[in-house]
Amino acid sequence: LSAVAQIDVAMNHRHYPAQAALLVKKPSYLRLELIPVLGTPDFFLTANPEKLSIFIPSKKEFYIGKPTQANLVKFLPWPLSVEDLVWILSGTYPPLRGKNIAYERYQENKLLRVEMKEPSGPSQIAWFDEKDRLRKFVRRNDLGEETYNIAYEHYETPEPIPGKISIHMADGITSVTVRYSDLKVEKSTGDLSIFDLSIPADVRAISLDLDGLQ
Repeated sequence: LSAVAQIDVAMNHRHYPAQAALLVKKPSYLRLELIPVLGTPDFFLTANPEKLSIFIPSKKEFYIGKPTQANLVKFLPWPLSVEDLVWILSGTYPPLRGKNIAYERYQENKLLRVEMKEPSGPSQIAWFDEKDRLRKFVRRNDLGEETYNIAYEHYETPEPIPGKISIHMADGITSVTVRYSDLKVEKSTGDLSIFDLSIPADVRAISLDLDGLQ
């Protein structure tokens, strides 16, 4: 999936808007380039199952490390793993990763409610409309506490991808809204090199796993 994304991050009652070129491929491939009002992009992020890379040209800094949630949250203001984020931005919900998942389905008003639960772990609920389009999603931790919920809206293209995705964290003060334009879903060519950045010459390389960020 490729698109131009209008991103609005709300934190502590303040809004931080941005525009980005976005490319995602399930299960865990991500490329994000922030598009400034003037000039060239100054933030590049790529992630694949083996590596997370971030390049900030104005600082001549290149960060590299494992694609963990702890590393990702140092640059993106929401506590989601790369894989969960890719599934969400693809217009669907991230699967539970445990075994022996229990499923329960029933009608709730005009939506189909699907509950998923691990025997002793996280659970989640997804709601689908009559056209089998995902409308709402809630993720809960192993204590049954909600960690985040998502609204999927504006299905306006032939592809079953929502034009607007709103993520609300359980803290009640952090949310992310993504609105797509120029949305395209293309067949994979098998070339995944676009999800990996090369370190430019004369740029400082910083290991996220060894040095960390303060």
